[in-house]
Amino acid sequence: MAVKIRLQRHGSKKRPFYFIVVADARSPRDGKFIQKLGTYNPLTIPATIQLDRQRALDWLHKGAQPTDTVRRILSFKGVLYLKHLLRGVKLGLFDEATAMEKFTKWSAEHDAQVKKRQEEAYRNKRARRPQASRRPERKPEGGAGTEG
Repeated sequence: MAVKIRLQRHGSKKRPFYFIVVADARSPRDGKFIQKLGTYNPLTIPATIQLDRQRALDWLHKGAQPTDTVRRILSFKGVLYLKHLLRGVKLGLFDEATAMEKFTKWSAEHDAQVKKRQEEAYRNKRARRPQASRRPERKPEGGAGTEG
């Protein structure tokens, strides 16, 4: 059975929201799946990704093939880098402690970059928003057209 890690679309029209799932390659896009690995929301800036790294790594070791978009997501979250490091451990290039040290260093740098992007997007959004200016109060006209 060919197994793929792919996106399953949810959300309303023009408001996509995806589940990252492991599914048989023959099943329909939004149909039956084996396991849910996480979510992906492309509408936020930057896109929000929640992923169980360990389960995704396990499925990659079992031979599941990610689609192009999921491959980018896995790369962004560091799953493919961790797989690469664990392959180096398996080949005897370095030990597991060194691999985990490299991964935690990369992860810390990556998280800092993501945080910086989020803050920059927030600042840009605040700058584009028009300033809330108070409207001057309307004074009733005391001249013509009023009785009393």
